[in-house]
Amino acid sequence: MPSDKILIIEDEESIAELIGYNLKKSGYKTFRAESAEEALKLLEKQSFDLILLDLMLPGMDGLDFCRLLRQDATHRATPVIMLTARSEDADVVSGLELGADDYVTKPFSPRVLLARVRARLRQGPLGAEDAEENLSFMGIELNSQFHEAKIDGQPTELTANEFSLLKLFVKNAGRVYSRDDLISYLHGPGYAVTDRAIDVQIAGLRKKLGKKSALIETVRGVGYKFARERQF
Repeated sequence: MPSDKILIIEDEESIAELIGYNLKKSGYKTFRAESAEEALKLLEKQSFDLILLDLMLPGMDGLDFCRLLRQDATHRATPVIMLTARSEDADVVSGLELGADDYVTKPFSPRVLLARVRARLRQGPLGAEDAEENLSFMGIELNSQFHEAKIDGQPTELTANEFSLLKLFVKNAGRVYSRDDLISYLHGPGYAVTDRAIDVQIAGLRKKLGKKSALIETVRGVGYKFARERQF
């Protein structure tokens, strides 16, 4: 049984209880905050393996909370799944651009939410072999054990999804990946997410790579690949 700690940031009592009940039944340890401000106080005292974040909160909203979390050196790599009644692409894209790793739209099935939680946590703690892996390619250095990335020797902060994508590209330079391939890699097969969401993740990664962003090439009508070589 899992023993991961999950922080639920949700102001609606009935929804929080439903989430907490199903997570506890599956063996997870749950903690709840009714507001972003309360969650920030909890995070000053302890870390969590995953955060379930409602976007529409009293006081500070979920998007602002996510922005602050990604600026915090201690918790910036913590996976975040957004819970939102805002199903429009623009709202989802805003959350992903601010560093959320996934989203579930309300109303949702507890089974669907649990599947998303399991998928995200499987991507979190790495296996021994993977955790010790260090990769280096054209000035890009990745340390999986400590979730550290350096570009030309300079530390670069990446979200969990950005780190995973860069690692995939570095390990398989030259190989073309469709958007569906990348969605399956990040979330598992059969995962429902728009192509736009993947494009946002790629755009965010390119921005952080700076001059190295040219290594990520768009293959029109197919997807993306990482160049085997490039002059800078």
